[in-house]
Amino acid sequence: MAKSIFYHAGCPVCVSAEQDIVNLIGADNVDIVHIGEDRNRIKEAENAGVKSVPALLTPNGNVLHINFGASMTDVKG
Repeated sequence: MAKSIFYHAGCPVCVSAEQDIVNLIGADNVDIVHIGEDRNRIKEAENAGVKSVPALLTPNGNVLHINFGASMTDVKG
């Protein structure tokens, strides 16, 4: 089974959502990507349809925008 990808920028909203996602679906089922630290993955997230973080990309390509923390424009600075 393919993993979901959880993109976030490290803000309190993102960290809280990360903890909830890991508790809900399990750490083995999700790849956590802190795009503030791993900036080379910003384009990947945008290409997948991520408009703001935190967001969860499901294995079938759906993007679930969890709660508005920061727009991708804000993240790119």
